[in-house]
Amino acid sequence: MKLFWVSVTLSALVFAVLFSFRLDLFNTFFTEQHEISVSLANPMADRDSWMNIFQGGRKIGFSHSTFSKKEKGYELKETLFMRINTMGLVQDIRLETRGRLNDDYSLSSFDFEIESGRFHFSAKGAVSGHTLSIKTGSSGSFGHIDIELREKLYLTTGIVDAVMAGGLLPGDRRTFQVFDPATMGQEPIMIRVIDKEDIRNMGIVKRATKVSLTFKGMTQLAWIGEDGQILKEKGFLGIILEKTTRDDALFGLPVQSSQDLTRIASIPSNVIMDDVGQLKRLKVEIGGIKSDDLFLDGGRQTFRDKLLSIRKESLSELPTVLDLKEVQETAREFIAPSPFIQSDHPIIRNLAEKIVSENDAPVKKAQKLIEWIHKNIEKRPVLSLPDALSTLENRVGDCNEHAVLLAALARATGIPAKVEAGLVYLKGRFYYHAWNLLYLGRWITADSLFRQMPADVTHIRFSGGTQKQQLDLMSIIGKVELKIIEQSK
Repeated sequence: MKLFWVSVTLSALVFAVLFSFRLDLFNTFFTEQHEISVSLANPMADRDSWMNIFQGGRKIGFSHSTFSKKEKGYELKETLFMRINTMGLVQDIRLETRGRLNDDYSLSSFDFEIESGRFHFSAKGAVSGHTLSIKTGSSGSFGHIDIELREKLYLTTGIVDAVMAGGLLPGDRRTFQVFDPATMGQEPIMIRVIDKEDIRNMGIVKRATKVSLTFKGMTQLAWIGEDGQILKEKGFLGIILEKTTRDDALFGLPVQSSQDLTRIASIPSNVIMDDVGQLKRLKVEIGGIKSDDLFLDGGRQTFRDKLLSIRKESLSELPTVLDLKEVQETAREFIAPSPFIQSDHPIIRNLAEKIVSENDAPVKKAQKLIEWIHKNIEKRPVLSLPDALSTLENRVGDCNEHAVLLAALARATGIPAKVEAGLVYLKGRFYYHAWNLLYLGRWITADSLFRQMPADVTHIRFSGGTQKQQLDLMSIIGKVELKIIEQSK
């Protein structure tokens, strides 16, 4: 359902101005706990559907999807356009998805593209046996990823229609595992049928089935018409999708930019802080959220009974040489390259060798890398999948691009590096942000966007380590309550 993935996208966007753009990413796959039998899967009628996307009463985009029966299985095509405002910068983003489905609606193969300004990312994937093989392309760099599947994969549209055709009744619930290619992880999603309801769509009252989808603590609503088409979706940050005609989608209300999503999701501070770089400790009361799945306690942060204490790290007594053979196992895990942190690519390795000297101490290497990124990467929000090579080629990016590039360059020089995400203080408010954690003999926070190492104590970590863990922030956006209790220099 489009709104669910629009909302997932926007939640990702506002927590780190797009750490992983999940809007219908590869059309987002499901693995069902119980596969749909071909004999029970009712044939779906061909359709051509248009939807408007609204936020705060203004039209910010539209989508167009087609679904057609083929000689073998089905084909789904979708185009989605949105005009997004982040940090006062308005950008257009377009996504194209083509999925080929088997007779039971399970995924056979897909093509995906996302384009925004000078950034372009593409992926092609195919299922063979129990493996999904994905080829990615970005800035002239190509990657290959094989994902082992526990069960069959289903595209969103196919699985939802198939489940509804199975005759779900009000109160029925189904739990699935959603596979997110941006993080290469799987998480449960629960679909619940609420009731039948009359809604107005395109000036006509229509009978619809109201369902809810809950993922990582975030719930969306959707109304499905008697013909199986989605009539309306409602959820995160006031986003609403409504079924419409082609002319209305393309030539109706003019597309406007969304409200500034980073501002909407930010949290006002009860205290105005000056010169936060001089603070040695910060104590904050955190409410409004469940902390069980968050990474609030550990390292420089201590979390007890809703009180979070953050201390600024010291750079003293760090080793002059980092022997990876002696580095603890948890740190060695973050020295290897990943699909978006291409630390083994010749371009990354060659640049790293130019920036640092072989005899530099680890802390000196880190300082040089931070300085180079801060000076050479233009600070501007980007709507795309952040990866180190694209950032290096385009020389522009927000905190996400800064974080993945620093991680890649650090790993290329032999420094284990993680990406962390949470909140940071800026001009009276806390904004969702991403930065790094570097292993220099012990873990030290670093922020190349703000040119800080160690990062100031207003960097409040909620998740970190792997991209999969960063999905945890989705459940807290719009819910976090902060109160500064104590600050000391």
